[in-house]
Amino acid sequence: MKKIFYLFVLICLVSCCKDGKTGGKGKDSVAVVIPDLNNINVSILIDLSDRIDPTANPNPAMPYFQRDTEYIKAIEKGFLNHIKSKRIITYEDQMQVFFNPEPSDPKINEFTKELKVSFDKNTPKEYFTSVEKKYSEIPSYIYQSALKDGNYVGSDIWEFFRNKVKDYCIKNDKRNILFILTDGYMYHDDSKFSQGNKTSYLTSKLIKSNNLTTTDFKNVIEKNKYGFVKANDDLSHLEVVVLGINPEKGNPFEEAVIKEYWENWFKEMKIKNYQIKSADLPSNLEPIILKAVTGK
Repeated sequence: MKKIFYLFVLICLVSCCKDGKTGGKGKDSVAVVIPDLNNINVSILIDLSDRIDPTANPNPAMPYFQRDTEYIKAIEKGFLNHIKSKRIITYEDQMQVFFNPEPSDPKINEFTKELKVSFDKNTPKEYFTSVEKKYSEIPSYIYQSALKDGNYVGSDIWEFFRNKVKDYCIKNDKRNILFILTDGYMYHDDSKFSQGNKTSYLTSKLIKSNNLTTTDFKNVIEKNKYGFVKANDDLSHLEVVVLGINPEKGNPFEEAVIKEYWENWFKEMKIKNYQIKSADLPSNLEPIILKAVTGK
């Protein structure tokens, strides 16, 4: 039914492009791309800052880097389940992983290439097993490499949204979903600046200095216009799921403040469909991840 509807809309749009004053010989028609919402483009942006360091940020239940790898497996599971639910002739889906900036280990570039996968009507059945194997093994190699390197330069999420997200994560003919694996704090030396009371970064120190430590934090944010500097004008064709919010201890409102910053930022950039989830156990988040991929 969706395809019939989109076909009808396309016919109407093409008809509207004709110039009635010239007896049907109108101006050049404008190419209109109608996205097929059953074809998905899934991107994963991984924050490899010191948040993953089990020494600096220990968690006895499950280290955060292990949680990340399980989140990624759940994303891959949802992606493949979605494709398997379609007819082969309709396969037109892709998934990829990004880092910003790239880790210093050159092997990671090779890993990234391996994790860029796509399906079309000519994709052999064996490719499903290949993708499962890649997403089961390679993310662990990436995190172990980052931990071994120990040079945590931070994650420039703001710059990614400013200069890369449209080119890397948005395809006009697909439903676009971006998963961000991060603790919610945002900081990188190369993109650290402010405009008025808005900043391109968020740290626990900034939250404290802005006096966002009481139940009245929302009013304080609104009154002083605190928040992230807008990085893009229109990302309405992008859905975003943030996984792993992990506030520092000491401020009972820290997590809520972090989520408020992200939520207001997404709204400013016209992202309508978004979720911001805490660093819960993968078994608890998997149903949410699978639902985010299917859109149902």
